[in-house]
Amino acid sequence: MAEYDYLIVGAGLFGAVFAQQAYEHGKKCLVIDRRHTIAGNIACTKIDNIFVHEYGAHIFHTDNKQVWNYINRFACFNNFVNSPLAYAKGKLYNLPFNMHTFYQLWGTKTPQEAKALIKQQCEEYSKIIPTNLKEQALKIGGRDIYTLFIKEYTEKQWVRKATDLPAFIIKRIPFRFVYNNNYFNDRYQGIPVEGYSYLVEKLLEGTEVKVNTDYFDNRVYFDKLADKIVFTGCIDQFFNYEFGKLEYRSLRFKHVSLDIEDYQGNAVVNYNDANVPYTRIIEHKHFVFGNQPSTIITKEYPEIFTSKSEPYYPVNDNKNTILYKKYREKADLQKNVIFGGRLGTYTYIDMDDIIENALKVTKKELIL
Repeated sequence: MAEYDYLIVGAGLFGAVFAQQAYEHGKKCLVIDRRHTIAGNIACTKIDNIFVHEYGAHIFHTDNKQVWNYINRFACFNNFVNSPLAYAKGKLYNLPFNMHTFYQLWGTKTPQEAKALIKQQCEEYSKIIPTNLKEQALKIGGRDIYTLFIKEYTEKQWVRKATDLPAFIIKRIPFRFVYNNNYFNDRYQGIPVEGYSYLVEKLLEGTEVKVNTDYFDNRVYFDKLADKIVFTGCIDQFFNYEFGKLEYRSLRFKHVSLDIEDYQGNAVVNYNDANVPYTRIIEHKHFVFGNQPSTIITKEYPEIFTSKSEPYYPVNDNKNTILYKKYREKADLQKNVIFGGRLGTYTYIDMDDIIENALKVTKKELIL
């Protein structure tokens, strides 16, 4: 008999929620992760009494009351509201695009003025059928929005020309004709007061966890440990790249401690210009309204994904979608393997969606 009911590969949010639900239903799990810590990309490290988001900013937001109630069982959330800024051509602009942004850009003071200007700029491209991101953005946002906010930032982020990116990446550009800088429309929003690693630690209470443990270093051994596997790593790697390698976008983070009280006065500032190598600067203390005498910032750099870098975002273009479909079809035939999380499903989804998916999977697996 196997030693465990489930081997969970990856101590991120999907794996942790699955482990918590399995433990609650009397199942024995082993969670392994190749990194030195739990929590995956939402891991936080406390430095100088500041919770540092190790792998970029993560703001929890949801309209799903079931998910909100569930996650609040394990952590206390503050009332942080994400209101990022964009730095472009020497000026700061509010995001998302709203009446503050339009006033800063054009001097418009009423929704009617802003709508008229956007309509006028879009009219020039109204008859084109977009074949790439540039054309799509121009058609729905106009030249000023595209030039200042989208072109250079997107090309820097994707490490590709806007004309080489598919149009569907920008399906729409959300315009708000009110003076409201809240980036999300969701009813529930906040940051765990004790950081995300604490949240995941609480989810994993009662479950055996091993970090610095790579499933692929001894796959034969790990496969024998449990009746079933919950796999949250790269789905193409699980199948030994049988159909070819899926593409990802990668990132690099540079954390800097500063002996000043405040660096930028906001949690997140995007840097749109191509001549700035990073896409944004995060100032971590502002996620929890910190008043520490020093501060820590993180510069986020986009990178081309290689075998030595981390796969952060799937490249969901047509080529990769077709390739993923082949892996998905093979995954569906695996009776003893459950695939989950961003990498296991090759999908860019938010934290609340990951939790919702994990709860649905565990309900089907453990209850029905």
